[in-house]
Amino acid sequence: MKDLNEYYNVALSFHGHRCPAMPMGLRAGLAAMTALGVERAKDKELVVESETGDGHAAGCFVDGVMVATGATYGKGNIRKLFYNKMAFTLIDVKTGRAVRVSLKPEFFEKAVQSPFVQKRKEGVAPQDIPPEITDPQVERVLSLSEADFLDISEIFQKDIKKGVTSFEVKRCARCGEATFVTKLAEAPDGRLLCVPCLEHERKA
Repeated sequence: MKDLNEYYNVALSFHGHRCPAMPMGLRAGLAAMTALGVERAKDKELVVESETGDGHAAGCFVDGVMVATGATYGKGNIRKLFYNKMAFTLIDVKTGRAVRVSLKPEFFEKAVQSPFVQKRKEGVAPQDIPPEITDPQVERVLSLSEADFLDISEIFQKDIKKGVTSFEVKRCARCGEATFVTKLAEAPDGRLLCVPCLEHERKA
């Protein structure tokens, strides 16, 4: 496993700003992989089911999880459940073994009372919060023991429904754009239409 600082530097470049939540997700993702005894996903060997929602802190947390685990939206092996919790389940697709990792409630409750979050509540963009506020909190997250801020479940089994991969494309009969055939549908007149064109004609 790479050194934590090396992972953090990659994650910071990807994420775009320093904040406490991203390294929380990074460390949580690394802890989940250690618990399962797996390596970072190169393709779709791992799946993440994230319980986060659309809040800004949740998004930062998930960016850390993605960098750690290699589960990305582009590869389609991470999805949000929108429970508004700082938690996720990591699943090893080959074996079905899974682990759930979450922030300890008392840690998270204190985190949302931090000076950094207070600035965010005031509408200050994360990149504009002074380093003297941000840096100590980031360093604290990077230096804490996992037991101080993470709840890591026992290993359990979880089935994953595998998606259908298609490399065949055809043009939509209405807009003319090339579309993977798994998302083309037949209109009543027999034409193959992409999703937005089919919806447009249904509303027309």
